[in-house]
Amino acid sequence: MQTVIFRTAAPYLASLMVLFSVFVLLRGHNEPGGGFIGGLIAASAFAIYGIACGVAPVRRAMYFHPMAIAGFGLFLSAAAGLLSLAMGVPFLTGLWTKVYLPGVTIDLSSVMFFDFGVYFVVVGAITSIALALEEREED
Repeated sequence: MQTVIFRTAAPYLASLMVLFSVFVLLRGHNEPGGGFIGGLIAASAFAIYGIACGVAPVRRAMYFHPMAIAGFGLFLSAAAGLLSLAMGVPFLTGLWTKVYLPGVTIDLSSVMFFDFGVYFVVVGAITSIALALEEREED
């Protein structure tokens, strides 16, 4: 699609979609959402940006190769599961802790790291597929 309106609106739409995907990712612990749905929204944003502007601008915007992002997400999800094994409980059992910083208390959980990993796997894998299909279409 080479319309002026779509090429002009796509960067703004993609930015809003990525921001919304992070909101859905962080909201997923207590309400519907999470890593998978957030990752699909972010991958859709990159696909829309790719359709409007081409594959090269998307690759520059992502900075890392999409499969490297997926690999990091897989590592993060596996590390969240292995952490529970190290603590002597079954694989992927949720663990919670509090980190005390000056003036603030941060609650951390292995479930959150698993969700982040799923988010990165979905973003990397789906974006890689979408970019490969868009590159093939240009040939």
